[in-house]
Amino acid sequence: MLKSYEATYENGQIKWLSEQPEINSARIIVTILEETKPQIKRRRFPIPDMAGKGKTLGDIVSPIVDEEDWECLKW
Repeated sequence: MLKSYEATYENGQIKWLSEQPEINSARIIVTILEETKPQIKRRRFPIPDMAGKGKTLGDIVSPIVDEEDWECLKW
């Protein structure tokens, strides 16, 4: 049976982050996760040529199509 444990490796030493396995000897597979730099989210801006040209069609709260025209399954 395979079981996963989380640990860090620093200067040749394994430091367990959660429970430590209670075993004397085992075959292990090590997966190295590269440290990622925090990504900076850039704010997106609209194209200046499009500014003020959008239109809202109908009521933004109510659907444009009548409920009777919806193709829904009724339980």
